[in-house]
Amino acid sequence: MTRITDPRLLLDANQLTTGKVDQILGKILGGPVDYADAYFEYTFSESVSMEEGIVKKASRNLSQGAGVRGVAGEKTGYAYSDDISLNSLEEAARTARAIAGSEGGSAPAVGVNKAGKAHNLYPVDQPPTEVAVADKVALLRKIDAVARAVDPRIINVMASFTSQYKVVLIATSEGLVVGDIQPLSRLNVSCIAQDGKGRQIGTYGGGGRREYGQFTEDNTFEFYAKEAARQALVNLDAVDAPAGTMDVVLGNGWPGILLHEAVGHGLEADFNRKGVSAFSGMIGKQVASPLCTVVDDGTLTGRRGSINVDDEGVPSTRTVLIEHGILKGYINDRMNARLTGAELTGNGRRESYAHAPMPRMTNTFMENGETPPEDIIRSVKKGLYAVSFGGGQVDITNGKFVFSASEAYLIENGRITTPVKGATLIGSGPESLKRVSAVGNDMALDSGIGTCGKEGQSVPVGVGMPTIRLDAITVGGTS
Repeated sequence: MTRITDPRLLLDANQLTTGKVDQILGKILGGPVDYADAYFEYTFSESVSMEEGIVKKASRNLSQGAGVRGVAGEKTGYAYSDDISLNSLEEAARTARAIAGSEGGSAPAVGVNKAGKAHNLYPVDQPPTEVAVADKVALLRKIDAVARAVDPRIINVMASFTSQYKVVLIATSEGLVVGDIQPLSRLNVSCIAQDGKGRQIGTYGGGGRREYGQFTEDNTFEFYAKEAARQALVNLDAVDAPAGTMDVVLGNGWPGILLHEAVGHGLEADFNRKGVSAFSGMIGKQVASPLCTVVDDGTLTGRRGSINVDDEGVPSTRTVLIEHGILKGYINDRMNARLTGAELTGNGRRESYAHAPMPRMTNTFMENGETPPEDIIRSVKKGLYAVSFGGGQVDITNGKFVFSASEAYLIENGRITTPVKGATLIGSGPESLKRVSAVGNDMALDSGIGTCGKEGQSVPVGVGMPTIRLDAITVGGTS
Protein backbone atom coordinates (compact mmCIF):
# COMPACT_ATOMS: atom_id res chain seq x y z
CA MET A 1 0.00 0.00 0.00
CA THR A 2 1.22 3.48 -0.87
CA ARG A 3 0.29 5.56 2.13
CA ILE A 4 -1.46 8.88 1.49
CA THR A 5 -0.15 11.28 4.12
CA ASP A 6 -2.05 14.42 3.10
CA PRO A 7 -5.81 14.44 2.33
CA ARG A 8 -5.25 17.09 -0.34
CA LEU A 9 -3.51 14.41 -2.41
CA LEU A 10 -6.98 12.94 -3.05
CA LEU A 11 -7.53 15.93 -5.33
CA ASP A 12 -4.04 16.02 -6.82
CA ALA A 13 -4.12 12.32 -7.73
CA ASN A 14 -7.30 12.88 -9.75
CA GLN A 15 -6.27 16.12 -11.50
CA LEU A 16 -8.63 18.16 -9.35
CA THR A 17 -8.10 21.46 -7.55
CA THR A 18 -10.12 23.33 -4.95
CA GLY A 19 -11.18 25.63 -7.76
CA LYS A 20 -12.60 22.72 -9.74
CA VAL A 21 -14.36 21.45 -6.63
CA ASP A 22 -15.97 24.90 -6.25
CA GLN A 23 -17.04 24.57 -9.87
CA ILE A 24 -18.69 21.23 -9.09
CA LEU A 25 -20.49 22.63 -6.04
CA GLY A 26 -21.62 25.62 -8.08
CA LYS A 27 -23.60 23.29 -10.33
CA ILE A 28 -25.66 22.21 -7.30
CA LEU A 29 -26.42 25.63 -5.82
CA GLY A 30 -29.29 27.83 -6.95
CA GLY A 31 -33.01 28.18 -6.38
CA PRO A 32 -34.06 26.43 -3.18
CA VAL A 33 -30.66 24.71 -2.90
CA ASP A 34 -28.43 26.93 -0.77
CA TYR A 35 -25.93 24.45 0.66
CA ALA A 36 -23.70 21.90 -1.08
CA ASP A 37 -20.70 19.81 -0.18
CA ALA A 38 -18.36 17.20 -1.64
CA TYR A 39 -16.85 14.26 0.24
CA PHE A 40 -13.74 12.45 -1.07
CA GLU A 41 -12.57 9.14 0.39
CA TYR A 42 -9.72 6.66 0.03
CA THR A 43 -9.86 3.49 2.15
CA PHE A 44 -7.39 0.61 2.40
CA SER A 45 -8.52 -2.29 4.58
CA GLU A 46 -6.94 -5.59 5.54
CA SER A 47 -8.17 -8.63 7.45
CA VAL A 48 -6.72 -11.97 8.53
CA SER A 49 -8.52 -14.68 10.51
CA MET A 50 -7.59 -18.02 12.03
CA GLU A 51 -9.66 -20.99 13.16
CA GLU A 52 -8.54 -24.39 14.49
CA GLY A 53 -4.96 -23.18 14.21
CA ILE A 54 -5.29 -22.60 10.47
CA VAL A 55 -5.41 -19.30 8.60
CA LYS A 56 -8.92 -19.40 7.14
CA LYS A 57 -9.03 -16.07 5.36
CA ALA A 58 -6.81 -13.13 4.48
CA SER A 59 -7.94 -10.20 2.40
CA ARG A 60 -6.95 -6.72 1.26
CA ASN A 61 -9.28 -4.17 -0.25
CA LEU A 62 -8.83 -0.72 -1.71
CA SER A 63 -11.73 1.59 -2.49
CA GLN A 64 -12.06 5.23 -3.37
CA GLY A 65 -14.78 7.56 -4.53
CA ALA A 66 -16.60 10.79 -3.91
CA GLY A 67 -20.12 11.93 -3.11
CA VAL A 68 -21.78 15.32 -3.64
CA ARG A 69 -24.80 16.70 -1.84
CA GLY A 70 -27.25 19.55 -2.17
CA VAL A 71 -29.60 20.61 0.62
CA ALA A 72 -32.84 22.59 0.34
CA GLY A 73 -34.74 22.70 3.61
CA GLU A 74 -35.60 19.15 4.60
CA LYS A 75 -34.75 17.84 1.16
CA THR A 76 -31.37 16.32 0.31
CA GLY A 77 -30.03 15.32 -3.08
CA TYR A 78 -27.05 12.95 -3.00
CA ALA A 79 -25.08 11.27 -5.75
CA TYR A 80 -21.71 9.50 -5.76
CA SER A 81 -19.13 7.99 -8.07
CA ASP A 82 -16.15 5.67 -7.72
CA ASP A 83 -14.57 7.62 -10.58
CA ILE A 84 -13.06 10.76 -9.05
CA SER A 85 -12.90 12.82 -12.21
CA LEU A 86 -14.26 16.24 -13.09
CA ASN A 87 -16.74 14.86 -15.62
CA SER A 88 -18.11 12.17 -13.29
CA LEU A 89 -18.48 14.58 -10.36
CA GLU A 90 -20.16 17.23 -12.50
CA GLU A 91 -22.68 14.60 -13.59
CA ALA A 92 -23.20 13.60 -9.95
CA ALA A 93 -23.66 17.28 -9.08
CA ARG A 94 -26.39 17.68 -11.70
CA THR A 95 -28.12 14.59 -10.28
CA ALA A 96 -27.91 15.89 -6.70
CA ARG A 97 -29.33 19.25 -7.76
CA ALA A 98 -32.18 17.62 -9.66
CA ILE A 99 -33.17 15.73 -6.52
CA ALA A 100 -32.72 18.53 -3.96
CA GLY A 101 -34.02 21.29 -6.19
CA SER A 102 -37.18 19.48 -7.25
CA GLU A 103 -40.58 20.54 -6.01
CA GLY A 104 -40.89 20.39 -2.22
CA GLY A 105 -37.67 22.12 -1.18
CA SER A 106 -37.68 25.29 0.90
CA ALA A 107 -35.14 27.69 2.29
CA PRO A 108 -33.67 26.30 5.53
CA ALA A 109 -33.66 28.06 8.86
CA VAL A 110 -30.44 29.71 10.01
CA GLY A 111 -28.66 27.43 12.45
CA VAL A 112 -25.78 28.12 14.78
CA ASN A 113 -22.66 26.90 13.01
CA LYS A 114 -20.51 26.93 16.11
CA ALA A 115 -17.60 24.63 15.33
CA GLY A 116 -14.69 24.11 17.67
CA LYS A 117 -10.99 23.69 16.90
CA ALA A 118 -9.69 20.72 14.97
CA HIS A 119 -8.14 17.87 16.96
CA ASN A 120 -5.28 15.41 16.67
CA LEU A 121 -6.82 12.47 18.53
CA TYR A 122 -4.97 9.58 16.90
CA PRO A 123 -1.32 10.42 16.12
CA VAL A 124 -0.34 6.97 14.77
CA ASP A 125 3.22 6.77 13.42
CA GLN A 126 2.81 3.39 11.73
CA PRO A 127 -0.75 2.40 10.78
CA PRO A 128 -1.54 -1.27 11.55
CA THR A 129 -2.22 -1.74 7.81
CA GLU A 130 1.55 -1.41 7.27
CA VAL A 131 2.47 -4.24 9.65
CA ALA A 132 3.39 -7.42 7.80
CA VAL A 133 0.64 -10.03 7.48
CA ALA A 134 3.14 -12.63 8.73
CA ASP A 135 3.41 -10.73 12.02
CA LYS A 136 -0.36 -10.69 12.39
CA VAL A 137 -0.59 -14.41 11.67
CA ALA A 138 2.10 -15.03 14.32
CA LEU A 139 0.02 -12.98 16.79
CA LEU A 140 -3.10 -15.05 16.04
CA ARG A 141 -1.11 -18.26 16.61
CA LYS A 142 -0.01 -16.99 20.02
CA ILE A 143 -3.63 -16.17 20.87
CA ASP A 144 -4.69 -19.68 19.87
CA ALA A 145 -2.05 -21.21 22.15
CA VAL A 146 -2.84 -18.94 25.11
CA ALA A 147 -6.58 -19.64 24.93
CA ARG A 148 -6.18 -23.41 24.66
CA ALA A 149 -3.78 -23.42 27.61
CA VAL A 150 -6.47 -21.96 29.90
CA ASP A 151 -8.41 -25.23 30.12
CA PRO A 152 -8.54 -28.52 28.18
CA ARG A 153 -12.26 -27.92 27.66
CA ILE A 154 -11.42 -25.17 25.17
CA ILE A 155 -11.78 -27.13 21.93
CA ASN A 156 -11.65 -24.37 19.33
CA VAL A 157 -10.31 -20.84 19.03
CA MET A 158 -11.25 -18.27 16.38
CA ALA A 159 -9.23 -15.08 16.16
CA SER A 160 -9.11 -12.22 13.69
CA PHE A 161 -7.30 -8.94 13.17
CA THR A 162 -8.79 -6.24 10.96
CA SER A 163 -7.31 -2.85 10.14
CA GLN A 164 -8.24 0.14 8.02
CA TYR A 165 -6.55 3.29 6.76
CA LYS A 166 -9.06 5.88 5.65
CA VAL A 167 -8.32 9.31 4.18
CA VAL A 168 -11.17 11.81 3.78
CA LEU A 169 -11.50 15.33 2.42
CA ILE A 170 -14.61 17.51 2.73
CA ALA A 171 -15.28 20.72 0.79
CA THR A 172 -18.39 22.84 1.37
CA SER A 173 -20.12 25.71 -0.41
CA GLU A 174 -19.38 27.82 2.68
CA GLY A 175 -15.69 27.74 1.78
CA LEU A 176 -14.55 25.03 4.20
CA VAL A 177 -11.96 22.50 3.01
CA VAL A 178 -10.83 20.03 5.66
CA GLY A 179 -9.35 16.55 5.67
CA ASP A 180 -8.54 13.75 8.07
CA ILE A 181 -6.57 10.50 8.16
CA GLN A 182 -8.36 7.84 10.21
CA PRO A 183 -6.58 4.60 11.17
CA LEU A 184 -8.72 1.89 12.79
CA SER A 185 -8.01 -1.63 13.99
CA ARG A 186 -9.65 -4.42 15.97
CA LEU A 187 -8.51 -7.75 17.44
CA ASN A 188 -11.24 -10.28 18.19
CA VAL A 189 -11.13 -13.69 19.92
CA SER A 190 -13.87 -16.32 20.27
CA CYS A 191 -13.48 -19.59 22.17
CA ILE A 192 -15.68 -22.67 22.21
CA ALA A 193 -15.72 -24.75 25.38
CA GLN A 194 -17.16 -28.25 25.59
CA ASP A 195 -17.83 -30.79 28.32
CA GLY A 196 -20.32 -33.58 28.91
CA LYS A 197 -23.15 -31.04 29.31
CA GLY A 198 -22.74 -29.26 25.99
CA ARG A 199 -20.93 -26.41 24.22
CA GLN A 200 -20.72 -22.69 24.95
CA ILE A 201 -18.95 -19.76 23.32
CA GLY A 202 -17.10 -16.81 24.81
CA THR A 203 -15.96 -13.70 22.96
CA TYR A 204 -13.67 -10.80 23.76
CA GLY A 205 -11.73 -8.23 21.79
CA GLY A 206 -10.75 -4.63 21.48
CA GLY A 207 -9.24 -1.96 19.31
CA GLY A 208 -9.36 1.67 18.34
CA ARG A 209 -7.44 4.29 16.40
CA ARG A 210 -4.04 3.26 17.71
CA GLU A 211 -0.67 1.64 17.06
CA TYR A 212 -0.32 -2.09 16.41
CA GLY A 213 2.10 -2.30 19.33
CA GLN A 214 -0.69 -1.62 21.79
CA PHE A 215 -2.06 -5.08 21.02
CA THR A 216 1.26 -6.81 21.65
CA GLU A 217 2.61 -4.74 24.55
CA ASP A 218 1.55 -5.32 28.16
CA ASN A 219 0.15 -8.73 27.17
CA THR A 220 -3.05 -7.18 25.83
CA PHE A 221 -3.58 -10.02 23.33
CA GLU A 222 -3.13 -12.57 26.14
CA PHE A 223 -5.80 -10.82 28.19
CA TYR A 224 -8.22 -10.94 25.25
CA ALA A 225 -7.57 -14.67 24.75
CA LYS A 226 -7.99 -15.53 28.43
CA GLU A 227 -11.17 -13.45 28.74
CA ALA A 228 -12.80 -15.19 25.78
CA ALA A 229 -11.87 -18.58 27.24
CA ARG A 230 -13.09 -17.59 30.71
CA GLN A 231 -16.49 -16.48 29.42
CA ALA A 232 -16.96 -19.74 27.49
CA LEU A 233 -16.09 -21.78 30.62
CA VAL A 234 -18.40 -19.70 32.81
CA ASN A 235 -21.28 -20.33 30.41
CA LEU A 236 -20.58 -24.08 30.50
CA ASP A 237 -21.52 -24.04 34.19
CA ALA A 238 -24.46 -21.65 33.74
CA VAL A 239 -28.00 -22.63 34.67
CA ASP A 240 -31.14 -21.47 32.89
CA ALA A 241 -31.96 -17.86 33.73
CA PRO A 242 -35.09 -17.15 35.78
CA ALA A 243 -37.86 -15.01 34.31
CA GLY A 244 -39.86 -12.22 35.92
CA THR A 245 -39.54 -8.72 37.30
CA MET A 246 -36.41 -8.20 39.36
CA ASP A 247 -33.68 -5.74 40.25
CA VAL A 248 -30.84 -5.78 37.74
CA VAL A 249 -27.25 -4.62 38.13
CA LEU A 250 -25.37 -3.79 34.93
CA GLY A 251 -21.59 -4.08 35.03
CA ASN A 252 -19.34 -1.27 33.83
CA GLY A 253 -17.94 -0.84 30.31
CA TRP A 254 -19.55 -2.82 27.48
CA PRO A 255 -23.06 -2.96 29.07
CA GLY A 256 -23.17 0.68 27.97
CA ILE A 257 -24.33 -0.80 24.64
CA LEU A 258 -27.79 -0.92 26.19
CA LEU A 259 -27.57 2.83 26.86
CA HIS A 260 -26.37 3.41 23.28
CA GLU A 261 -29.23 1.48 21.70
CA ALA A 262 -32.13 2.11 24.06
CA VAL A 263 -31.39 5.80 24.72
CA GLY A 264 -28.66 7.12 22.40
CA HIS A 265 -30.47 6.62 19.10
CA GLY A 266 -33.51 8.36 20.52
CA LEU A 267 -31.34 11.45 21.12
CA GLU A 268 -30.25 11.80 17.49
CA ALA A 269 -31.60 15.04 16.01
CA ASP A 270 -33.26 13.65 12.88
CA PHE A 271 -35.65 11.46 14.86
CA ASN A 272 -36.49 14.33 17.19
CA ARG A 273 -36.96 16.95 14.47
CA LYS A 274 -39.47 14.59 12.84
CA GLY A 275 -41.17 13.98 16.19
CA VAL A 276 -40.79 10.19 16.03
CA SER A 277 -38.48 9.71 19.05
CA ALA A 278 -39.60 8.96 22.57
CA PHE A 279 -37.52 12.03 23.53
CA SER A 280 -39.10 14.46 21.03
CA GLY A 281 -40.05 17.80 22.61
CA MET A 282 -38.56 16.79 25.96
CA ILE A 283 -35.60 19.22 26.23
CA GLY A 284 -35.53 20.71 29.72
CA LYS A 285 -37.66 17.92 31.14
CA GLN A 286 -36.84 15.09 33.51
CA VAL A 287 -36.24 11.97 31.40
CA ALA A 288 -34.06 9.94 33.76
CA SER A 289 -33.10 9.49 37.37
CA PRO A 290 -31.26 12.52 38.84
CA LEU A 291 -28.29 10.14 39.22
CA CYS A 292 -27.87 9.91 35.43
CA THR A 293 -25.66 12.11 33.26
CA VAL A 294 -25.21 10.89 29.68
CA VAL A 295 -22.55 12.26 27.31
CA ASP A 296 -21.57 11.77 23.68
CA ASP A 297 -17.87 12.58 23.27
CA GLY A 298 -15.98 12.26 20.00
CA THR A 299 -12.83 13.88 21.40
CA LEU A 300 -11.36 10.98 23.41
CA THR A 301 -7.83 10.12 22.30
CA GLY A 302 -7.45 6.90 20.32
CA ARG A 303 -10.96 5.62 20.92
CA ARG A 304 -12.86 3.61 18.31
CA GLY A 305 -15.70 6.12 18.13
CA SER A 306 -13.52 9.24 18.14
CA ILE A 307 -13.07 11.50 15.10
CA ASN A 308 -10.99 14.62 14.54
CA VAL A 309 -13.73 15.97 12.29
CA ASP A 310 -17.03 14.44 11.30
CA ASP A 311 -17.91 13.52 7.73
CA GLU A 312 -19.19 17.05 7.13
CA GLY A 313 -15.93 18.68 8.19
CA VAL A 314 -17.10 19.75 11.65
CA PRO A 315 -14.69 19.13 14.59
CA SER A 316 -15.96 16.56 17.07
CA THR A 317 -17.21 17.78 20.44
CA ARG A 318 -18.22 16.66 23.90
CA THR A 319 -22.03 16.96 24.09
CA VAL A 320 -23.95 16.56 27.35
CA LEU A 321 -27.24 14.92 26.39
CA ILE A 322 -28.76 14.27 29.81
CA GLU A 323 -27.56 16.07 32.94
CA HIS A 324 -28.73 14.84 36.35
CA GLY A 325 -31.76 13.36 34.64
CA ILE A 326 -32.68 16.50 32.63
CA LEU A 327 -32.61 16.31 28.83
CA LYS A 328 -30.22 19.02 27.63
CA GLY A 329 -30.08 18.48 23.87
CA TYR A 330 -29.57 16.21 20.87
CA ILE A 331 -26.67 15.25 18.63
CA ASN A 332 -26.73 17.07 15.30
CA ASP A 333 -25.52 17.00 11.75
CA ARG A 334 -25.48 20.13 9.56
CA MET A 335 -28.95 19.81 8.08
CA ASN A 336 -30.77 19.19 11.33
CA ALA A 337 -28.82 21.92 13.12
CA ARG A 338 -29.80 24.42 10.40
CA LEU A 339 -33.44 23.43 10.46
CA THR A 340 -33.78 23.64 14.24
CA GLY A 341 -31.38 26.50 15.00
CA ALA A 342 -29.27 24.20 17.16
CA GLU A 343 -25.50 24.15 17.54
CA LEU A 344 -23.38 21.77 15.50
CA THR A 345 -22.06 18.90 17.61
CA GLY A 346 -19.75 17.17 15.09
CA ASN A 347 -21.98 14.12 14.68
CA GLY A 348 -22.60 14.11 10.92
CA ARG A 349 -21.33 10.65 9.98
CA ARG A 350 -21.52 8.24 7.05
CA GLU A 351 -20.34 4.73 6.32
CA SER A 352 -18.58 5.68 3.08
CA TYR A 353 -18.64 7.99 0.08
CA ALA A 354 -21.65 6.01 -1.19
CA HIS A 355 -23.79 7.27 1.71
CA ALA A 356 -25.18 10.65 2.74
CA PRO A 357 -24.34 11.79 6.30
CA MET A 358 -26.81 11.72 9.17
CA PRO A 359 -26.66 12.31 12.95
CA ARG A 360 -24.74 9.43 14.55
CA MET A 361 -23.18 8.80 17.95
CA THR A 362 -19.42 8.69 18.61
CA ASN A 363 -18.49 7.54 22.16
CA THR A 364 -21.66 7.52 24.27
CA PHE A 365 -21.52 6.83 27.99
CA MET A 366 -22.95 7.52 31.43
CA GLU A 367 -20.71 9.48 33.77
CA ASN A 368 -19.49 8.30 37.16
CA GLY A 369 -21.63 8.28 40.27
CA GLU A 370 -20.49 8.02 43.88
CA THR A 371 -21.40 4.49 44.99
CA PRO A 372 -18.75 1.73 45.14
CA PRO A 373 -19.86 -1.15 42.87
CA GLU A 374 -19.61 -3.68 45.71
CA ASP A 375 -22.13 -1.64 47.67
CA ILE A 376 -24.52 -1.75 44.72
CA ILE A 377 -24.28 -5.55 44.64
CA ARG A 378 -24.81 -5.76 48.42
CA SER A 379 -27.97 -3.64 48.12
CA VAL A 380 -29.76 -6.30 46.02
CA LYS A 381 -31.47 -9.13 47.87
CA LYS A 382 -32.49 -11.09 44.78
CA GLY A 383 -31.72 -10.08 41.20
CA LEU A 384 -29.52 -10.36 38.14
CA TYR A 385 -25.97 -9.13 37.50
CA ALA A 386 -25.37 -8.64 33.75
CA VAL A 387 -21.72 -8.32 32.76
CA SER A 388 -21.83 -8.51 28.97
CA PHE A 389 -24.40 -8.31 26.18
CA GLY A 390 -24.81 -9.78 22.74
CA GLY A 391 -27.54 -8.77 20.32
CA GLY A 392 -30.56 -6.57 20.89
CA GLN A 393 -33.44 -4.74 19.24
CA VAL A 394 -34.86 -1.27 19.90
CA ASP A 395 -37.91 0.64 18.68
CA ILE A 396 -36.85 4.31 18.41
CA THR A 397 -40.44 5.61 18.52
CA ASN A 398 -41.11 4.34 22.04
CA GLY A 399 -37.67 3.27 23.26
CA LYS A 400 -38.72 -0.35 23.87
CA PHE A 401 -35.83 -2.80 23.82
CA VAL A 402 -34.93 -6.48 24.12
CA PHE A 403 -31.28 -7.33 24.90
CA SER A 404 -29.60 -10.70 25.38
CA ALA A 405 -26.97 -11.09 28.10
CA SER A 406 -23.94 -13.13 27.04
CA GLU A 407 -22.61 -13.28 30.61
CA ALA A 408 -24.82 -12.92 33.67
CA TYR A 409 -25.14 -14.15 37.27
CA LEU A 410 -27.73 -14.40 39.99
CA ILE A 411 -27.49 -12.02 42.94
CA GLU A 412 -28.68 -13.64 46.17
CA ASN A 413 -28.62 -11.84 49.51
CA GLY A 414 -26.16 -9.25 48.24
CA ARG A 415 -23.73 -11.75 46.74
CA ILE A 416 -22.96 -12.73 43.14
CA THR A 417 -23.60 -16.48 42.91
CA THR A 418 -24.61 -18.78 40.04
CA PRO A 419 -23.91 -17.96 36.37
CA VAL A 420 -27.02 -18.05 34.18
CA LYS A 421 -27.64 -18.39 30.45
CA GLY A 422 -30.48 -17.26 28.22
CA ALA A 423 -31.23 -14.04 30.13
CA THR A 424 -32.82 -11.14 28.25
CA LEU A 425 -33.65 -7.65 29.48
CA ILE A 426 -36.98 -6.26 28.30
CA GLY A 427 -38.15 -2.69 28.80
CA SER A 428 -38.22 0.92 27.63
CA GLY A 429 -35.09 3.06 27.48
CA PRO A 430 -36.64 6.24 28.91
CA GLU A 431 -38.53 4.27 31.56
CA SER A 432 -35.46 2.23 32.52
CA LEU A 433 -33.37 5.37 33.06
CA LYS A 434 -35.95 6.54 35.58
CA ARG A 435 -35.46 3.26 37.45
CA VAL A 436 -31.75 3.83 38.07
CA SER A 437 -31.39 3.82 41.85
CA ALA A 438 -27.59 3.67 42.14
CA VAL A 439 -24.64 4.66 39.94
CA GLY A 440 -21.17 3.32 40.62
CA ASN A 441 -17.86 5.18 40.77
CA ASP A 442 -16.17 2.77 38.34
CA MET A 443 -17.05 4.20 34.92
CA ALA A 444 -15.25 2.41 32.09
CA LEU A 445 -15.42 2.55 28.33
CA ASP A 446 -15.70 -0.62 26.29
CA SER A 447 -12.55 -2.23 24.91
CA GLY A 448 -13.15 -0.90 21.41
CA ILE A 449 -15.49 -3.28 19.58
CA GLY A 450 -18.65 -1.23 18.92
CA THR A 451 -20.23 -0.91 15.47
CA CYS A 452 -23.49 0.99 15.12
CA GLY A 453 -26.07 0.38 12.42
CA LYS A 454 -28.65 2.93 11.25
CA GLU A 455 -30.63 2.99 8.01
CA GLY A 456 -28.28 0.47 6.44
CA GLN A 457 -25.09 2.32 7.39
CA SER A 458 -22.47 1.07 9.86
CA VAL A 459 -19.94 3.26 11.68
CA PRO A 460 -17.47 2.55 14.52
CA VAL A 461 -18.60 3.75 17.95
CA GLY A 462 -17.68 3.51 21.62
CA VAL A 463 -19.89 2.92 24.65
CA GLY A 464 -19.44 2.93 28.40
CA MET A 465 -20.95 3.26 31.85
CA PRO A 466 -20.24 2.65 35.51
CA THR A 467 -21.95 -0.16 37.40
CA ILE A 468 -25.62 0.79 37.83
CA ARG A 469 -28.66 -0.63 39.57
CA LEU A 470 -32.03 -0.76 37.77
CA ASP A 471 -35.09 -1.45 39.92
CA ALA A 472 -37.90 -3.76 38.84
CA ILE A 473 -36.81 -4.62 35.28
CA THR A 474 -38.46 -7.37 33.26
CA VAL A 475 -36.10 -10.30 32.70
CA GLY A 476 -36.87 -13.00 30.17
CA GLY A 477 -35.37 -16.37 30.96
CA THR A 478 -35.45 -20.05 30.06
CA SER A 479 -36.23 -21.64 33.42
